[in-house]
Amino acid sequence: MTTINKQHWGDTSAGEAVYLFTMRNANGMEVSITNFGGRIVTLKTADKQGKFEDLVLGFDTLAPYLEKNPFFGALAGRYANRIANGEFTLDGHTYHLLKNNGPNSLHGGALGFDKKVWTAQQVDDGVQLTYVSKDGEEGYPGKLTSTVTYTLGADNALKLAYHAVTDKDTVLNLTNHCYFNLAGHANGNILDHVVTIHASRITPVNANLIPTGELAPVQGTPFDFLTPHRIGDRIDSKDQQMQYGTGYDHNFVLDKSGAPPSLAAHILEPKSGRIMEVLTTQPGVQFYTGNHLPEKTIGKGGAVYGFRAGICFETQHFPDSPNHPSFPTSELKPGQQYNQTTIFRFSHA
Repeated sequence: MTTINKQHWGDTSAGEAVYLFTMRNANGMEVSITNFGGRIVTLKTADKQGKFEDLVLGFDTLAPYLEKNPFFGALAGRYANRIANGEFTLDGHTYHLLKNNGPNSLHGGALGFDKKVWTAQQVDDGVQLTYVSKDGEEGYPGKLTSTVTYTLGADNALKLAYHAVTDKDTVLNLTNHCYFNLAGHANGNILDHVVTIHASRITPVNANLIPTGELAPVQGTPFDFLTPHRIGDRIDSKDQQMQYGTGYDHNFVLDKSGAPPSLAAHILEPKSGRIMEVLTTQPGVQFYTGNHLPEKTIGKGGAVYGFRAGICFETQHFPDSPNHPSFPTSELKPGQQYNQTTIFRFSHA
């Protein structure tokens, strides 16, 4: 049985109340979620010695989340990842978005879902968050109602169930942008983590990190994680794709997708023995190694985060899909339902 504690965590500058919900299961695993941006604030699990540590990068209080930060723990939307030149065409109409990442629109624009106060409701073993995005918000068409339900199971699995409906044709890509460090959020970089990703292809990018449209095999490249590899072994490769990303910042095309959730990735931190498995219904996952984390970011407990201090596994539709008809469609129409599930499951060796 998962217990849930709700506390008032502060208010936005507009006076909106923000809450922190802390879920705890019978094993002692603990996850805190805030309704500001649907952020995962803490995630505590045991290592092979039974020692609990917080594994996600973030802040102790609400205030730093209200300022500019690297999407710590956040829900990204309405369209997670990048859209080229901040525009896409749908039903013959071209929509223009804010360019907040060089020539691209990133993670929904200036005031994406990560900066919204979601309506929160406690449910069995978790919390359900709801946000209604108005037609035209950040340039996107359609009134979109999204719900994300976070539940913590007895098997040490944090499940994120995404649901959305629209009243007008739109595009949609929701994900969570949590930065993990399985050694503990304050314990240095993630280069020793050993990663397996069940993806035979990636979507290569140009210098602006926009997919070229190609699906390229990983075999013989630093992107081959079909068998386990230490992140640090190839991250500084001279491979052109690695140079573009300053490390790993790429969409992996998962070999299996759809219902039920399939195993996308397996991550082992050798010293602690902690293991994280990522399961999802989504067709892709953005593997990002924190290459652009601002140096000397002060996090929880005074921890200093910096270059490659955390890794993200952003389960998703592919970047810039609205501009690539050959990619799995990210369109959502009235009468359709958007349903996706991602699970982060923890254990130790």
